[in-house]
Amino acid sequence: MTTRALVLGGGGPVGIAWESGLIAGLAQGGVDLGRADFIMGTSAGSFVGARLALGAEAATLVDPILAEPPPAPRPEGQAKPADAAPPGGLSVLATMMAEAQAGVRDPQEVRAEIGAFALAAQTPDEATFIQSFGRSFAGLPEGAWPERGFACSAVDALTGEFKLWTKESGVGVTRAVASSCAVPGIYPPVTIDGRRYIDGGMRSTLNADQAVGHDLVVVVQVRGGATAGAAAEAMAARVEKELDVLRKDGAKVVLIGPDEGSQAAMGLNLMDFRKRAAAARAGLAQGLAQAAGLKAAWVR
Repeated sequence: MTTRALVLGGGGPVGIAWESGLIAGLAQGGVDLGRADFIMGTSAGSFVGARLALGAEAATLVDPILAEPPPAPRPEGQAKPADAAPPGGLSVLATMMAEAQAGVRDPQEVRAEIGAFALAAQTPDEATFIQSFGRSFAGLPEGAWPERGFACSAVDALTGEFKLWTKESGVGVTRAVASSCAVPGIYPPVTIDGRRYIDGGMRSTLNADQAVGHDLVVVVQVRGGATAGAAAEAMAARVEKELDVLRKDGAKVVLIGPDEGSQAAMGLNLMDFRKRAAAARAGLAQGLAQAAGLKAAWVR
C-alpha cells in the first residue's frame, strides 16, 4: 500500500491561516491531506499539522480563522506601516537566517548565535506563550501526543542542534508545537526537559528531508520564490536539496506553494495578524482550484 506523508512549512500567523485554508479547500475538492500516514510540521506548519493529527476535520480546518473578529481599526492619523517592514528584531533574525542558509559558516554555529539572540530578547513570558497554545489544544493531558504519525521541529537555543519531536520523545504536543513556533525575538524560547528551544525554521522553513520513508510526500511551502526576499536563492537551493533527499529515497514529491492570489493576500509580513482572514480565504480558493490536479496522486 502506498504510504503518504504531508510536510507543512513555517510562515507565522498568516501562514497558519493560509495553510488551513489550502487544506480545507483541497479537502472540499476531494483531497483530504489529513489522512496522511505521517504529518510533519515546522513552526506554523507544526500548529496546523498537530490539529490535523489530533483529528480536526480537514474540510473545516479554516472555519475558526474565518470566524475570528476583524482586527480593530487603526487609530485615525496613525500611519499604515510598510508591508515589507518586519516587526521588532525580525530584520536582525532575517540576516542571521540568510547566513545560515548560505552555508558560508557552520549552520549549527549560526543557529547557536540565533539562539543567543532569542535568549536575550525581550518577549512575552514563557508561561503566557504556552498558555496561548493551550487554548488551541484545550482538554489534552499535559503529555498528550497524537496517536497518528506526527512530528514537529525545533532547535536547541544553546547549541543550535536540530531537534525533531516525535511520540517517542515523551514530550506533550502543546509544548512541542510551542517550541517549534518560538520565533526568536518575537516569542520566548520554550523549556523542555531543562533545555530551551526555538523555532525549527531556523534550520529550514520546511525540513522536508525528515519525511523519508514514504511513497508520496506532499510538501506545502508558505514562502518561496520572489516572496522569500533577499534569501530567495539560498532558500530555493535548500528546498531543492531536501526534496532530492526524498526523491532519492524513492518518494514521489508534490510541492505546493501560494499562487498569485494567495501571495497578494498574504503580503510580505507573515506576522501581520490583519492578513489572516484574507490569507485563509485565498488558501481556500487555491485548494479548491488545485484539488482535481492532486486527486489522482493522493486518493487511494
